[in-house]
Amino acid sequence: MKQKIIPIVSILAGVLAFMLSIRYFNAENDKLKAERARLDASKALVRVLAVANNVSANTPLTIDDIATVSIPKTTVRDDIMADEYKKIVGRKLIYDIKKGSRLLWSDIEGGSAILFPQLESMIKPGLRAISINVSGAHAVSGMVRPNNRVDVLGTFSFPSKTVEGELEAVTLTVLQDVTVLATGTEMAHKRAHNTTGVNGYQPQKSYSTVTLEVTPREAELLTFAQTVQGRLTLALRNSDDVSFEKDLPEINFELLETSLPELNEYRQKTIRLKKNL
Repeated sequence: MKQKIIPIVSILAGVLAFMLSIRYFNAENDKLKAERARLDASKALVRVLAVANNVSANTPLTIDDIATVSIPKTTVRDDIMADEYKKIVGRKLIYDIKKGSRLLWSDIEGGSAILFPQLESMIKPGLRAISINVSGAHAVSGMVRPNNRVDVLGTFSFPSKTVEGELEAVTLTVLQDVTVLATGTEMAHKRAHNTTGVNGYQPQKSYSTVTLEVTPREAELLTFAQTVQGRLTLALRNSDDVSFEKDLPEINFELLETSLPELNEYRQKTIRLKKNL
């Protein structure tokens, strides 16, 4: 009896091992196919618009100022696609742009309204939508999303108050409690109605611009801040926090040397007060 069972068990073990091997090889093959598809996608190129000549800010674009370049499809963010050139001819640039640079919607005066035709209905009367160039760490590691509330901080090179002819870096809070209308091409109303990938929509993972809802005066301020090569950074707020900080200091090297303990003590005191409310 044992002599009959042993061959049967051996056969069953062999069949099981064969089936497991087939399953393993199929899984590995699927992984290879997925990796091949990813590599193929990374090699796919698309045509986007670039600047054919050096163009100054506030200069209307002509057809002769526009060229096309090929870039990997995976690197496209808010680039202007080649077939969209008619939408920007005659429109002014917000910044000076050098020959060969890719054209972004955030470079074009009124670019947000062209890129997001639905955006107009989202803007409150008396306010404006304006896009600023921020990404990565300057947008809280890309975690700032539509409908968030943020403060806008700016770092600039100002003439030194103590050393004549020298420049010093100064950081200050430019705006407080501002609504984010869009991050890249992801708008607030899209995010509000579809955040789980339903019907093929996927929340945007990366972006290079953020569109804010501001007053006309604040729009001028932000445009100037970027034009003078200021570096803007977003600070994310709690959605229920509508507080306004008065008399915020300008941060420079002198203040860092003298006021760090005071700044830390103020933060801890503020946290304790909030906990006791």
